[in-house]
Amino acid sequence: MTVVAGVDFGTESVRVSLVDAQAGVIGAGVSEFDVRRDPSNPDFATQSHNAHMLALVDATRQALDSARLPGNAVRAMAIDTTGSTVVVVGPGLEPLGDYYLWCDHRARDEAARITAVAHEMKLPAIERCGGTYSSEWGFAKLLHWLRHNPGQRHRAVAALEHCDMAAAMLCGISDPAQLPRSVCAMGHKWLWNADLGGLPPKEFLSAVDPLLSDSASLLRGRYGTSNHHAGTLTAEWAARLGLTAGIPIPIGGLDAHWDAIGAGIGDGDIVNVVGTSTCIMAIAENAGWVPGVCGVVDGSIHPHRRGIEAGLSATGDLFTAIARRGGATLAELTRMIESCRAGQSGLLRLAWDNGDRTVLVNPHLGGVTLGWNLRHTAADELFAAIEGTAFHTRIILERMNEHGVPIERVIQAGGIPQKNETLNRVYANVLGKPLLVPERPITSLGSAIFAFLAAGVFRSVESAQAALCPPFRTVAPDPVEHATYERLYPLFRTLYFALGVPDSSGVALGHLLPELQALARAKVASGA
Repeated sequence: MTVVAGVDFGTESVRVSLVDAQAGVIGAGVSEFDVRRDPSNPDFATQSHNAHMLALVDATRQALDSARLPGNAVRAMAIDTTGSTVVVVGPGLEPLGDYYLWCDHRARDEAARITAVAHEMKLPAIERCGGTYSSEWGFAKLLHWLRHNPGQRHRAVAALEHCDMAAAMLCGISDPAQLPRSVCAMGHKWLWNADLGGLPPKEFLSAVDPLLSDSASLLRGRYGTSNHHAGTLTAEWAARLGLTAGIPIPIGGLDAHWDAIGAGIGDGDIVNVVGTSTCIMAIAENAGWVPGVCGVVDGSIHPHRRGIEAGLSATGDLFTAIARRGGATLAELTRMIESCRAGQSGLLRLAWDNGDRTVLVNPHLGGVTLGWNLRHTAADELFAAIEGTAFHTRIILERMNEHGVPIERVIQAGGIPQKNETLNRVYANVLGKPLLVPERPITSLGSAIFAFLAAGVFRSVESAQAALCPPFRTVAPDPVEHATYERLYPLFRTLYFALGVPDSSGVALGHLLPELQALARAKVASGA
C-alpha cells in the first residue's frame, strides 16, 4: 500500500483525499470555511488564512480517521487552491490582512490601468494573457492592497498566491527568496513568462503606478512547475496534521488545473470544470496566443505542455442566486426543469452576473435575461441560464479553436456535472459533441497525482492518470435539440458581442425577441 494526500482548497471548503496507488481513494475529509462578503459591495470577497489552515488540519484528521490509517502511512502531500487568491504578508509570513478571494473584483480600476499601460508600452506579456488584464488577477489585487493599506506597506515582504502560501507554511519556508512560486498561478495571473524574462520590467510597473515600482521584490522566490518540490513537511505541521515530518510537498497549482489532470486531460482535450465558476482548459505541445483567454503558459496544468485557460466567472453561483431570488431551493428548481427542451422558455440569458472572464474580460458587465413575459418563472430562468452558460462555453471553444487549440474531446468535470444531468444534456446539445463525464468525482485526484510524482511512485503524469483516473460515461447530443440550438446560438452570439463590446452600437437587435418567441411557440406546438 502506497498512500498520498491530495488537498483541494475550493471557494468554501477544503477536501483532503487519501489515495492508494492501486486502490484509489481510500479516505477523505471535508472542512468548510467562510467567505466574507460586504452587503454594500458585491465586489468584496475575502477569506482568513487561519481559517484555511484550521480547516486543513480538520479535513486531514477526518481523512485519516475515515481510512483508518496511521499518519506515517502517508508518503507525500500536494495542495491546489483557488486563484488568483492573494495575500500580502510581513516577516515570518504573517498575513497583513485577509486573502483577496479569486472572485473579489474590487481591483477593476487597477486592472483597467494595467491593461491600458500594457498596450501603450506594447508589453508582450499582455498578449500572452489574452490582451486584457483581469480584476481577478494578482497584480491588480496587489496594487489595490498597496493603495488602500498605506500604514501596512512598510511591513510587506511578499505577496503570495494561496497555493504558494500554503506550501510555504507547511514546509517552514519564510525567506522571501526561497518561497515556492507556482508557474500555474504566476503565469496565468501575474504576467510571468519564462521566455520573456519572468515578471514584467520595472519600467512598466512604475508606469502603472509608482507603488508597484518595487513589487518584484514582493514576488521573489523559486518559480517552478508542479513536478518540482516546494520542500518537506515540518515537524510542527506534521504533529498538527497527524502526518510524518519530512514527507515531500511539490510546488502547488490552481484547483481547476489539477482537476483537469484528475479528469484525464491529454492533448486535444477540453476540460470544463463546472462548479462555483467554470474553468475551461486545454493542453498542447504548441498553441498560439488566444485573444481574450486567461493565459497560454508553458508548464501550467501539465508540467511538459503548454496550458490554456479560459472560463466563466459565475456558474454554480449564478444558479444558486436564481433559486434564492425565486424563493426556492436549487434542488427544487432543478427537478422542475428536467423535462425542458431547447428554446422552450423563450428566454435568452447572458451569465454575466459576476462579470465576463472570457472572451471579453470585462468585470463591468451584469447578467441579462431577454424575452420575459408575465408567465415566466424562476425555473424558466434557471433553464435559460444553463443554456446561456453552455452558449458562452461554445463562444470560448470557438475562440480557442480559431487560434490553433485542437479540440477532439470535451470532458465535463467538476461537482455540478456529477449531479445535474440537465446541464450535461444541454451542453452536449449546444456544442453538438458527445460529453465525457467522469464516472466518479475527481476533486483532489489531480493533487494526489502530483503527490505521487513527488513521492517517486509514478514516473509521469500520464502513467499516474492511467492508473488512477476514472472511466467516462458519454452524454450524446440529440440531433433535434442540437438543430434548435443551431438557431438559438447565433442570437446569443449577436447579443453577447452587441452588449458586451462598448463600440458595437451599430449592431441591430430588433430580430432577437421575435425569433425567441417563434422558437418557443414552435416548441409548444410540437409538444416537445
